[in-house]
Amino acid sequence: MRISIFAIGRMKQGPERELVERYLDRCGKSGKSLGFSRFDVREWDESRAARAEERKAEEARHILTALTPGAVLVALDERGRSPSSPDFAERLGAWRDAGRPEAVYAIGGPDGHGDDIRARADLVLSFGAMTWPHQLVRLMLAEQIYRATTILSGHPYHRV
Repeated sequence: MRISIFAIGRMKQGPERELVERYLDRCGKSGKSLGFSRFDVREWDESRAARAEERKAEEARHILTALTPGAVLVALDERGRSPSSPDFAERLGAWRDAGRPEAVYAIGGPDGHGDDIRARADLVLSFGAMTWPHQLVRLMLAEQIYRATTILSGHPYHRV
């Protein structure tokens, strides 16, 4: 199973990007023995459309068009569910065990996700009710994906 982060907006070079890359590199090392074949990020520029609804629709088309058939889509949205780290890991493992080819975690643009993304999503996920900068959301997501691989492998990184 591949794990992908689809993000609207390009992340500049800097410490946040380096940390995302570090966590995804760790995922690659720990995930192979668990049946996870690739961890990557795809980025698209933010839409320049005049209205928010048009921007969200254009950004959704990029994400939905890039989805692999049969992929799980997880939309990050403040109105989503906030599972515990073990629940997050369990769900990822269940998708893998069900033979899903890819899990895609989608981070929307500044206006958030449009209705098309939320309607297609297998899960709407939230890191809480607060609004977070996109570069930090990407970093927190990469860390949670890494944490999930350590939980699934029984590694002591995640302690309760």
